[in-house]
Amino acid sequence: MPGTTGHQGTAQIGVTGLAVMGRNLARNFARHGFTVALHNRTASKTHALVDEFGEEGIFVPTEAAKDFVAALERPRRLVIMVKAGEPTDAVIKEFAPLLEEGDVIIDGGNAHFEDTRRREKDLREQGIHFVGTGISGGEEGALHGPSIMPGGSAESYESLGPLLEKIAAKAADGTPCTTHIGRDGAGHFVKMVHNGIEYADMQLIAEAYHLLRAVAGYTPEKIADTFRSWNTGRLDSYLIEITAEVLAHKDAATGKPFVDVVADEAEQKGTGRWTVQIALDLGVPVSGIAEAVFARSLSGHAELRKASRGLPGPTTEPLSEADASRFADQVEQALYASKIVSYTQGFHQITAGSEKYDWNIDLGAVASIWRAGCIIRAAFLDRIREAYDADPELASLLSDNKFASEIGGAQDDWRAVVAAAARQGVPTPGFSAALAYYDALRAERLPAALTQGQRDFFGAHTYRRTDREGSFHTLWGGDRSETGTG
Repeated sequence: MPGTTGHQGTAQIGVTGLAVMGRNLARNFARHGFTVALHNRTASKTHALVDEFGEEGIFVPTEAAKDFVAALERPRRLVIMVKAGEPTDAVIKEFAPLLEEGDVIIDGGNAHFEDTRRREKDLREQGIHFVGTGISGGEEGALHGPSIMPGGSAESYESLGPLLEKIAAKAADGTPCTTHIGRDGAGHFVKMVHNGIEYADMQLIAEAYHLLRAVAGYTPEKIADTFRSWNTGRLDSYLIEITAEVLAHKDAATGKPFVDVVADEAEQKGTGRWTVQIALDLGVPVSGIAEAVFARSLSGHAELRKASRGLPGPTTEPLSEADASRFADQVEQALYASKIVSYTQGFHQITAGSEKYDWNIDLGAVASIWRAGCIIRAAFLDRIREAYDADPELASLLSDNKFASEIGGAQDDWRAVVAAAARQGVPTPGFSAALAYYDALRAERLPAALTQGQRDFFGAHTYRRTDREGSFHTLWGGDRSETGTG
């Protein structure tokens, strides 16, 4: 019964690391009828959770590591919710010797997927399953239902999956927002890309706000109303919803719009950078995500920005009311088209990672579990799921007829917005990069041919021809004859 304390060997799941995310995840399990063993390095947090939330379910509070492990039924399922990196390794080192073959360790932190691959290999050799699990939704999601992205072995999901499916967010059709992503580091890889898309999404929304304020001349309150309107249509998403709330908020101390009293220096925890770094390693262009990461970095260079404010450039002139309304409609088109590109790039990176590491990731399933619970949840993820379900070999979202038609219909307004931003000196790295990516994909020929010619000239790097097979090199001095192997 709720409010009671369980006994040794009765807990279906255990959580160690009871900061906000771990505490809320433990409460979520308990609320769904699971007996939950609790452990924290500082025992007071364990007892505080039981004292405050004990009525929500059955908890088994423990202090010593051996008592925590003893509280779990076999196969033991142990969730680690501590900081990524060395703290995670330290917890694994503490608990692994106490476990037995077939037991499961679940890392719910924001670990780098390569660390997860290393840990999974080491523990597999000991007969222990290691499940690197991406969890999105923040502290509210952890409590009320997050999107959960578990990797690891198929056998581990047989044991763990039913529990995760109970506590995960549910999409509108009732589907749990979790699935087995793939072996070893697949779950944390997909979570990394999710966060990269999140960076891009937030940057695009910020650029839309900037344009509506600087070019259309809208107040934050009016922009909030505009975003609320957009949230009733194809841009329906959690991020658009909360953006309207942030823009409508007034600072209690000054009465000014909240957005005007916040320093314009955006911080980041690192997963966006990882997405870009790994994309470079994989040779996948994620220019929208990269520009979002760099935009945050640039915002933080306060002294550089201060020294550059006197540089020449245009000043913005607010539009008439009618022109502003028309421009706002164009910005909505640009935002939607750029958003499609961001997801296109993200899913391309997941595809490349899946192929390199032999994960066999189901892209339709990924889109499905992002429909609720996570930060990037949005109405159009249903359509992304449908596109990949209809054609699992889809080259990109832009190859889907519906998305291609929509982005084609938006492109004139998209181009107008990017041009207007350039004319009026409003930085739009996200919109501009997305448009450049779109145009690069649709181009018959790219200037890469010249780039490769330059590389052959100064470094004898060779080139391939359009008219026959093989690698070729031009002897650029003298008669400039060509050598090659066909």
